[in-house]
Formats: sequence, C-alpha cells, structure tokens
Amino acid sequence: MFRGSLVALLTPFDGDRLDEAALRRLVDWHIEEGTHGIVPVGTTGESPTLTYDEHCRVIEIVAEQAAGRVPVIAGAGSNNPVEAIEYSNCAQKVGADATLHVAGYYNKPSQDGLYAHFKMLHDATELPIIVYNIPPRAVVDIQPETMARIAELPRIAGVKDATGDLARPWAERQLIKKPFAWLSGEDGTAVSYNVAGGQGCISVTANVAPRLCAQLQELTLAGKWEEARALQDRLLPLHQVMFAEPNPACPKYGLSLLGLASENCRIPVVPLQESTKARIRRVMEELELI
Repeated sequence: MFRGSLVALLTPFDGDRLDEAALRRLVDWHIEEGTHGIVPVGTTGESPTLTYDEHCRVIEIVAEQAAGRVPVIAGAGSNNPVEAIEYSNCAQKVGADATLHVAGYYNKPSQDGLYAHFKMLHDATELPIIVYNIPPRAVVDIQPETMARIAELPRIAGVKDATGDLARPWAERQLIKKPFAWLSGEDGTAVSYNVAGGQGCISVTANVAPRLCAQLQELTLAGKWEEARALQDRLLPLHQVMFAEPNPACPKYGLSLLGLASENCRIPVVPLQESTKARIRRVMEELELI
C-alpha cells in the first residue's frame, strides 16, 4: 500500500484560517498528477501550529476527498504519546488508512524509551503505523536494532527515514524480515535510498512537482536507474530550493505560483525574502512547471 511518491501535503490558509476549498483542490490535483499517496498534517503541513480541531479537520477533508483513490497516512505524532493516541483515534474515525508517528522529540528518550513510546502507541490504536525517524528535528535517532524491535509489533508498517544515512536501509533490512515499507524522508537522496531497498519517498518537492516526483519513483520501482538518475539531476535544484528557508515557506510560495493556494504560513515561519522567491520562480520555470 505504501510506495511511490507520497506528498507531505501543505495545509493551505486563507489569511490565518484553514482554506478547506483549496485543500480539496490540492487532493484532487495530486491524484490527477499521479501522486501515489497523501500525508497530511506532518511538519510540512504545519502541524505544530494547528489546533487539535484543525488537525483533525484537515485529515477528515483529505480522507473524504481522496475517497479511497490513494492511501492517506495521517500525521499523528507528538512527544506526548497520550496526545499522539488522540490524534490516531481521530485519524481512524475520519477515514485515514494509516498514521505517521515521529520519534519522541525534546524529551530525548533512550532507545528503550523510544521503543516504549511506539509500543504504547501501537497497543492503544488500530491503524498501521509509519515510524518517522528524523534526528535533526527530534534530536534522538532510532537505531537499526531499535527499529527492528519496533517493527516486531504487528501494525508497524514502515519507516519514513530522514536520517540522511544511506547505509541505514541496508542495515535495517538485515534485521527486519517481515513486509515493511522503507520510505525516504528526503527528496535529494530519494533515488539513492531506493537503490538501498527503499520503495518510495514522503516528499516535500511533490507539493509543486507531483507528476515529476511520481515519475521519478516509478522509474526506480521499475529498476530504470539511469533514467531515474537523469530525472533526479533535473529535479535537484528544485529539491534544494525547497529548503532555502524554513519549511514550508518555500513550497507554499511555489504552490502560489501555480495558483493553487496562498503562500501564507503561520508564525514562526515568516514570508520569504525576495531573492528566495526569485530563485524558486527561476527553478520552476526551468522545469516548465510555470
């Protein structure tokens, strides 16, 4: 179920309010463009600055609009497992197919603490779980042995790997023998990650170039590595510029150039510098996205 290009979906705002009409348009657009799955209310979806009601409403709209056409993996993570369980229950109630749970950030748990966090989530919820390992944000790193231990829980379905360690999927595949989805969390290394056994990417770039990102993943899944490398060469400047300033300001500006949503983000993410806007526009023009 979880493979290919899965977009880390932006949350569109009208001023400071959730733009529900734009959100529905985005879901339809992604499916039309070939996106293989949708991941709402992750960090790119500005989950840290959404209220609980907004968080659940975004998942509800995305699941309703997707209507089973592609899987919906709802962001439900928190460093407080009680809160993460509440988000998970909400996701199940409104029709999501799975949840995405980040490692316990800020608390800085030990490896045993990380296992306890995910076991508590697993045992108190019913949807499949994707484990999000992102040491740059969470400060802690789920080591391969701990990932394998977590994967022994029946409904742990895969990992979103944003470690930047391209040896990581090799190491984890030596330890995890059940069906498991290895998904990159970094667009720039997504092709290399798939060489190591990955099956997809939860992508920021797909917010502005969904068709190209889907094509890239399809090439890797078909083993067409030279064609995938050539397409990744073309996409790399876009991958890079999407993080020229704090996420999601750059992809939101790119989406505004496509006329699909506003560039509004919630503080502490602030408007882009004009030089960054010019760079995004130039890269998108070179790719004939605009």
